[in-house]
Amino acid sequence: MSDSPQTTTTVERVLHLLADGDLTLVGLMPDSSNYTFLTEVTYESLSTMAIYKPRLGERPLWDFPQGTLCQRERAAYLISAALGWFVVPPTVLRDAEPHGVGSLQMYIDADPEAHYFVLRGQHDDAFRRMAAFDIITNNADRKGGHVLQGSDGHIWGIDHGITFHAEAKLRTVIWEYAGQPLPAELVDDLRTLQARLADGDDPLSQDLQSLLNKQERAALQRRVDRLVQRPQYPQPGGNRSVPWPPI
Repeated sequence: MSDSPQTTTTVERVLHLLADGDLTLVGLMPDSSNYTFLTEVTYESLSTMAIYKPRLGERPLWDFPQGTLCQRERAAYLISAALGWFVVPPTVLRDAEPHGVGSLQMYIDADPEAHYFVLRGQHDDAFRRMAAFDIITNNADRKGGHVLQGSDGHIWGIDHGITFHAEAKLRTVIWEYAGQPLPAELVDDLRTLQARLADGDDPLSQDLQSLLNKQERAALQRRVDRLVQRPQYPQPGGNRSVPWPPI
């Protein structure tokens, strides 16, 4: 398990703020394929900037069910939190005016020029976790620009709307570890996740039932099972293994 950039209490406070705070739209984020808003969220004396992705602003995709990208953002956070890897910033699913249900994720204050291709080679442990996370979530779009370094130095991954497809969709720029074994501590974390996913009464499993369909949840379980049984980073599988553009 990785060292947390935040205490459990802090994470709970952030999640409470995102879920229950008053949301004010600041503006549209540039260069986003879907409607993505920078917002300010306030609750009593607490305040944070956040990224709001409403379901109504999602661009239809031929291979993902329409209106589900915001749910996948929330599911990715839940898996990240369950593993203790802190890949995904705190994220909730909520109904917010004026655009309705969407994902709301804590904004990461980061240098926009410090993307994966700048940061690689300096944060090996973080990127090994992220690469394993992308395998089990079946991330179809890990671009270099979807990697951020927070002001505290922590490495975050963002933009997880096209994850958890039931068919193999892994596309990522992180192939440095292909063929290498997973670190033992990551395998231990995956075993814990494996047990939780297999337990239908576990709160994580119950939460995922409202976010992913039955086929997607079964495929998630299979990917985790497979990585635990054969803890090795996969090799790229042809021209569709890297997203375009890479940043």
